[in-house]
Amino acid sequence: MNDVQLSKDVIPPVAKSIKVERSLEEAFRLFTEGIHTWWPLGTHSVGQDKAKTCVLEGKAGGRLYEVQKDGNQADWGEILVWEPPRRFITTWHPGRENATAQEVEVIFTAEGTGTRVELTHRNWELLGERAEEMRDSYVPGWDYVLGFYASQVETLERS
Repeated sequence: MNDVQLSKDVIPPVAKSIKVERSLEEAFRLFTEGIHTWWPLGTHSVGQDKAKTCVLEGKAGGRLYEVQKDGNQADWGEILVWEPPRRFITTWHPGRENATAQEVEVIFTAEGTGTRVELTHRNWELLGERAEEMRDSYVPGWDYVLGFYASQVETLERS
């Protein structure tokens, strides 16, 4: 029997995890439906200072996109898997062609009085020569975004 060997070209995913003091359902809802309340658009969007809001359409086949102040939209991805309140998977290609889309999976797990949120960003190889550089920029980028989510979620009124 042959062991499956990973190609030397496979780039490891970026994996991040945080805990928020919200129920599983609230953590999922705030991350998805409430993404416009916490995503740091000024620094982590296509339009940056031109970005007005972002939207995650909660269904398989739904869009993840930003809306800019002039009404233009920039796609970030498409929802591939939608399993509330446990997980979702989206393609990820903000401001780029869909052909270079990676995948981002977010898993929500009840843990004590809160919820563990685990994010895995994979398929970097699709970016070709820029793959490692892009991955390296997302390591602190996802820390910032998830940290922003956690701090904003703590200040939002509980439902």
